[in-house]
Amino acid sequence: MRRAWMAGLALGVALLGGCGDPASEPERAPAPAKPRASATTQQRAPASPKAPAKRPKVLYLGDSLAMEAQNVLGAELRGKLRAAYTSAPYSGTTVCDYLEGTGERSLVPDADKAAALVRAHRPDFVVLQFWGNSWGYTPCMDGITHDAGPRAYFDRYTADLDRLTSQIAAAGGEHRPRIVWVLQGPDPITPDRVRKVNALYEERAGAAGDLVADAGRTVSADGARYTWVRQLPCTAYERAHPDYCTDPGRDRTALHREDDYLHFCLAPTTSTPKPCPVRSPGILRMAQEVTRVIRGAR
Repeated sequence: MRRAWMAGLALGVALLGGCGDPASEPERAPAPAKPRASATTQQRAPASPKAPAKRPKVLYLGDSLAMEAQNVLGAELRGKLRAAYTSAPYSGTTVCDYLEGTGERSLVPDADKAAALVRAHRPDFVVLQFWGNSWGYTPCMDGITHDAGPRAYFDRYTADLDRLTSQIAAAGGEHRPRIVWVLQGPDPITPDRVRKVNALYEERAGAAGDLVADAGRTVSADGARYTWVRQLPCTAYERAHPDYCTDPGRDRTALHREDDYLHFCLAPTTSTPKPCPVRSPGILRMAQEVTRVIRGAR
């Protein structure tokens, strides 16, 4: 069993760099029904028209999980919030890659650093989705890995969260965007690591007045938030849209491929990272939760 898990871990490292090749548009959820107008009496003055909610500007950054999800999140945000949307994820990255001043040690070019994109696009929200690179995959971690030294890993990760928050805030100036930290789903290899990473996101958001979107909860079993599963019962939306309920006879839907415990795209990964090309329930579930949080914060 140990040998099988280690093989899965090695596979996960290889898969960090790839997602499927785009081939189809993600399906949008139906627009919510308009509420019925309440009856008024002759004595009540007609209500003045309510100003429409501001169209939010959203910037989405992250690693391979964000790479595969970027088109689906964009479709959700545009369809439900009419959002102006920009995404610049890079597979294999972690928080330090988006810090300015990392130079050649980063997998993200200077033009796509978080602060640079905030200055260029002036977003209202910056959505950050990082699984928490723990294998030393990116040079900016300076070889620090969770396996070799958990304390050093978490200390470094905490410092990088603080630095990235500060750089985004400084770049926004008087129009400081709110950061949405996306909480991650279960990890079958090191479940406590993901629990701690999510706790750091929550602590950082609370200290800075930012937001968390518990997208990882939507791909976790009820009552077992950090127990990894490959399938879950279909949601009402998935039952109504059969492409998202992959095993309707058992009322179960697939979150991961049989050969990939980390990513949520149900298409094979490719050597060139690209958005997921097929409808994938896990990706949609997480995107819907991020959209819900942004809608509530406007």
